[in-house]
Amino acid sequence: MSIRRALLALSILVVWSASAADSRKSDPVNHNRSGIAIQGYDAVAYFTDSKPIKGDVKFSFTWRDIIWQFASAQHRDLFAKAPEKYAPQYGGYCAYAVSENHTADIDPEAWRIIEGKLYLNYSKSVQQMWLKEPEARIRRADQNWPNLHK
Repeated sequence: MSIRRALLALSILVVWSASAADSRKSDPVNHNRSGIAIQGYDAVAYFTDSKPIKGDVKFSFTWRDIIWQFASAQHRDLFAKAPEKYAPQYGGYCAYAVSENHTADIDPEAWRIIEGKLYLNYSKSVQQMWLKEPEARIRRADQNWPNLHK
């Protein structure tokens, strides 16, 4: 009888742990309550203008069920043709956090393009830690990312 109770308790614990782990998973794309990606910043501008630029609602595009905003129709159209080229890595979550096996929001001003990919960070101070060893951080984040989102 006690073995059955122990097995039952263990089964309940395993199911609870699995569901708790799933509840900690993030949406595939970091967005605000209005469903807007990367705090409304123009993902293409990082590549074309080498700086963060706030997007405009009139130049919106929906990708992966999330609204992306752009500073111009040209930027919107570039993104629409190749979203994977311009979208930030790890769904727009902090690259440093993902390398540490969790997600965190971002500061659109804390960014870097490395080997043609956009990486965002929680803050400029977190970005400085990330930039001390970006290749190692990217490798760890690439490994962690598949288990961090739904």
